[in-house]
Amino acid sequence: MVATPGTGQLEQAVRLVDEVLGPDHVGSYLHGSAVLAGLRPASDVDILTLAARSLDDAQRRALVAGIMPLSGVRVGARPLELTIVVQSDVRPWRYPPICDFLYGEWLRAEYEAGMVPPREPIATVCLELAVALAADHALAGPPPVLVLDPVPTADLARASVAGIPSLLADLAWDRRNVLLTLARSWFTVATGTIASKDGAADWALARLPEAHRPVLEHARELYLTSGYVDEEWSDELSARVPAHVDEVLRRIQELTPPA
Repeated sequence: MVATPGTGQLEQAVRLVDEVLGPDHVGSYLHGSAVLAGLRPASDVDILTLAARSLDDAQRRALVAGIMPLSGVRVGARPLELTIVVQSDVRPWRYPPICDFLYGEWLRAEYEAGMVPPREPIATVCLELAVALAADHALAGPPPVLVLDPVPTADLARASVAGIPSLLADLAWDRRNVLLTLARSWFTVATGTIASKDGAADWALARLPEAHRPVLEHARELYLTSGYVDEEWSDELSARVPAHVDEVLRRIQELTPPA
């Protein structure tokens, strides 16, 4: 059984970050589902860390080695997602943000094969920064507003659209989360704000034609009630997925200014 995430897992993760980064650990902040609407049965625990300088190879390896025993159903815990950004990369603000380090449980096989998380631009880190700022939930260090610049609304929309191609590439094996994240992208482009996955689904369902609602309704129900299990989709619902995706993409495109 997956343990309810709480202070134990968070404390261990933040302690690890502090030990590896030492005086370069500016602060760590909770974001994601935990602060948007509460953790759901299959939610990750999301941590954003601000560092004073870029990590070296030894630090990257130490973080991966230290997080793996704390993360995922195989160790009876929720998956951890740790994003590290260097303060000078995001303050003063510029787009796209540079992600200095990323641990995500979906990459475990790559880590086990020796992959070291690289430093690279990742547009969707905009969303993580914005949620961390809005939530104001410091796990270590000063309040985020004192160490981070605000993310412009236009860049939240840009980041939501930029993440769509890689999102759609996961549709075959992660249908529930892809459909919900796509609804959230539509919500962000339309409103300039960020909602929980189920909150964005509620918003989208109120705006979709009847024919396109069942797919998202099912994804939302799975999200609210199912844990880390294989998704169950009827043949009828599966057949409706492509048309649903096309409809949501069309709605996003209508709201997206030309490049």
